[in-house]
Amino acid sequence: MAGRKEFSFSKGDVARNGLAKVHTNKKENGICHDDSVPTVKAQTIDELHSLQKKKSAPTTPTKGTQGAFAPPLSEEERQKQQLQSISASLASLTRETGPKVVKGDPARKTEAPKVAHVSHHHVAPTFTVSDSSLKFTHILYNLSPGELYEQAIKYEKGSFITSSGALATLSGAKTGRSPRDKRVVRDETTEDDLWWGKGSPNIEMDEHTFLVNRERAVDYLCSLDKVYVNDQFLNWDPMHQIKVRIVSARAYHSLFMHNMCIRPTPEELEDFGTPDFTIYNAGQFPCNRYTHYMTSSTSIDLNLGRREMVILGTQYAGEMKKGLFSVMHYLMPKRHILSLHSGCNMGKDGDVALFFGLSGTGKTTLSTDHNRLLIGDDEHCWSENGVSNIEGGCYAKCIDLSGEKEPDIFNAIKFGAVVENVVFDEHTREVEYSDKSVTENTRAAYPIEYIPNAKIPCVGPHPKNVILLACDAFGVLPPVSKLNLAQTMYHFISGYTALVAGTEEGIKEPQATFSACFGAAFIMLHPTKYAAMLAEKMQKHGATGWLVNTGWSGGRYGSGKRIKLPYTRKIIDAIHSGSLLKANYTKTEVFGLEIPTEVEGVPSEILEPMNTWADKNAYKETLLKLAGLFEKNFDGFVNYKIGKDNKLTEEILAAGPIF
Repeated sequence: MAGRKEFSFSKGDVARNGLAKVHTNKKENGICHDDSVPTVKAQTIDELHSLQKKKSAPTTPTKGTQGAFAPPLSEEERQKQQLQSISASLASLTRETGPKVVKGDPARKTEAPKVAHVSHHHVAPTFTVSDSSLKFTHILYNLSPGELYEQAIKYEKGSFITSSGALATLSGAKTGRSPRDKRVVRDETTEDDLWWGKGSPNIEMDEHTFLVNRERAVDYLCSLDKVYVNDQFLNWDPMHQIKVRIVSARAYHSLFMHNMCIRPTPEELEDFGTPDFTIYNAGQFPCNRYTHYMTSSTSIDLNLGRREMVILGTQYAGEMKKGLFSVMHYLMPKRHILSLHSGCNMGKDGDVALFFGLSGTGKTTLSTDHNRLLIGDDEHCWSENGVSNIEGGCYAKCIDLSGEKEPDIFNAIKFGAVVENVVFDEHTREVEYSDKSVTENTRAAYPIEYIPNAKIPCVGPHPKNVILLACDAFGVLPPVSKLNLAQTMYHFISGYTALVAGTEEGIKEPQATFSACFGAAFIMLHPTKYAAMLAEKMQKHGATGWLVNTGWSGGRYGSGKRIKLPYTRKIIDAIHSGSLLKANYTKTEVFGLEIPTEVEGVPSEILEPMNTWADKNAYKETLLKLAGLFEKNFDGFVNYKIGKDNKLTEEILAAGPIF
């Protein structure tokens, strides 16, 4: 049979229809090609698709499981150890073994899976068989953002890719935290350590009720075809890092925690081992309202003795973030490390500043400074090594967000980021950040490295300045005042800001808000314990305390004006540079605050609040009213002894308003 021919066009050879005639020319190698590109190394479409994905490096914990001279583990053994660890996390407390788990997406048709089955009790095997024991639970372990996008879009209704590349998702009926449904087990571990009673965020529950809810959550997760497992870290300080495992039912939750926790390298995962704390997020499944202590279908339960957290009845991802923050507020002080609800940045010369403030005070805006490196925007630790960010990402409010006002946050909302409960154009997928149709509490979660001036790793030396921010809608606090140590503790414990109530039923009176340590919802110990640690560290490392009012001047809300942001930035710049320490100061009445007589770039007349009020009597009346609110709030802390005697307590009380 003749060899294969190659088709070609011959010059000057024209057919009747005007087209060039086609001739066949014999090639030497007898092969006819469509083009010069080599063919793919695949015989079927499925085989071609398999070539798209390169096998990842193993991420199974291996270190510590074999002797120094033992042969290296095979890939099969690595997989087995990893699945055994996850099966142990998902084990029921009433059965002898953990669930049968297998790695991978159940939607992908593969060969029969290899089972990981873990025994937890040295008892004779039982012969009872349940439906759950006959099925596999597929584990999607530490998936990448791209993989989680695919899962969310395919399986979770309400998941879309926005025009900027972020994943838009919905958190269900709950679009914010549920503090009244958060409970902590009260047992011998926590009885004496935690803050209980009036004013405390810690609502107690007993061990039995926790185990009932844990069983409910674990049974729900094990009933699913697949669950998402994240093994990650908290705290950038390697000496005080915490290993956390998050087991969840939604790709949205897995991607959220991928962004918010510190992402381990494959090498770090090899030595991950047993987690220090585990979250069971079964938020799509309600708690049993007939269970003791339950007051709704939602329950967020912390068991510090077992190092576990259970979530039922809410899909709001912020519960995981803030639940772990509460855990750090308990674990870190036990290591003599101060946990802080604050922003933190660092200058080019290594000077670090902490920013405390409630919602609306400008904490995020002022701690994000293009001339300084961002260590973190929300949660930090202050140890003997300096400061460190607890998280690996940022969780920013999105309402009314724009590229002009907050360019860093706006530009960080790209591929890999999660935007919660936002509204977007159905065709262009552009997010309408001003739209409150779903909720006003729209949020974005993204890795901290998405911020251009983020400091990686997120650690810094001991702080030089501690800045307490207050948005005073009463208009009587000065734009800036220098605090002594006792005053810093007093205002730190108070955690003051004032918000405008609104116009419902004609109410326009500013409403004072106090949140101990600027984060009362998350602290576990009595506020004075954190304040004493703060004072000790400030004194040891020579940090200066400042109270900065970002609220009103010349009158309260409705008659005065908001202090201009450029003025506040000038004040913050003067604090960073150290020039404000060299200024001349005068003392205010009632609160006894030291205020500078001048700050570069700020009109001197606004530095003394009374000067800006046309009605001096109204100023004094409002000042005394605010002082009374401070005093009333502090009543709950008066009888709590700090230190070995009452000396420090007396100093703090003396630092409050005197009238």
